[in-house]
Amino acid sequence: MALPILREHVERNILLIRGHRVMLDADLASLYGVPTKRLNEQVRRNKRRFPANFMFQLTAEEVDRLRSQFATSKTGPGGRRYRPYVFTEQGVAMLSSVLHSERAIQVNIAIMRAFVQLREIIGSNKGLARRLNELEKKYDSQFRVVFEAIRELMAEPEPKVKRIGFKT
Repeated sequence: MALPILREHVERNILLIRGHRVMLDADLASLYGVPTKRLNEQVRRNKRRFPANFMFQLTAEEVDRLRSQFATSKTGPGGRRYRPYVFTEQGVAMLSSVLHSERAIQVNIAIMRAFVQLREIIGSNKGLARRLNELEKKYDSQFRVVFEAIRELMAEPEPKVKRIGFKT
């Protein structure tokens, strides 16, 4: 019996890289229940289905950042030999055409729902920001502090860079 695909698990694996919301090949392979090597093999066999805006390979610098953030597999013996690929929403949708299993269908449905929900959340924040601007124009400066506080709460948090090493 196949395990259910939890939306929270899918959402946790969506990353923002180069301004795109993407998922790592290893995370997708885990969700699909196949080895990463096999997933990438199917993609290579169907290269024309995956243009640059559907999938791209991470740079060495991006891999290092991910490795330090998420403690991903080391390189060399016992780890990944190649830089990972990441798939955009369209790339994930295209995977359904190259992976043929009941699990692949269920995973694709769950991933598409997660991407759609993420888009809706982002859209609602933009609508809220527009409404806030309208209200700010209506009311005088005594509410300026309140509007600024609300804007700070709505702003996306800046990624924190963890320093590695000893403090002196």
